Amino acid sequence: MKIIGLTGSIGMGKSTAAKILRVLKVPVFDSDACVHDLLAGAARLEIQLNFPESFDKKENTINRQILAQIIFTSPEAKTKLESILHPLVWSEQQKFIAKCRRAGFSHVILDVPLLFETGRDRICDQTICVTAPRFLQKTRVLSRAHMTPEKYASILASQLSDHDKRHLSHFVVQTGLGRSFTLQKLKKILRSGS
Repeated sequence: MKIIGLTGSIGMGKSTAAKILRVLKVPVFDSDACVHDLLAGAARLEIQLNFPESFDKKENTINRQILAQIIFTSPEAKTKLESILHPLVWSEQQKFIAKCRRAGFSHVILDVPLLFETGRDRICDQTICVTAPRFLQKTRVLSRAHMTPEKYASILASQLSDHDKRHLSHFVVQTGLGRSFTLQKLKKILRSGS
């Protein structure tokens, strides 16, 4: 079974590529969704203890907007949060891989925004980077709820550059050319990796 890492900077079309791969019947592990689940479950108490200002007592949940503000203004806080979340995400990834292997899938996708930054590319047989022109990336990101130009700049600064991600990846998929183009490119990659 081939383990394929899917990555790309914010706003490059990774979620769309992951949806297309699911349509192609390839199991996809969504690291962002895993983090959201952990914030509500296994990691909630530790995050509440380490980042008490992010805990909403009324809702009994972690306020992700407040937590994001904390980590994007403090490198130490970001490192602390990653030390809590990353091992838990990696454990869930391993369970996902094992389950897919038992089910007999030929490919699995690990959708990991920080694939290279966290070293998770080392467990992948191949890597795909999705990319788009800078103006399209900016338009996509700034149209999101709760996004500001400052937050966007902060996120970009915390990620490996698009150029570096493309250079490190086995395959590069341009997502600014329409879904049909992305679909055909992903099909070709899956065939080449069989």
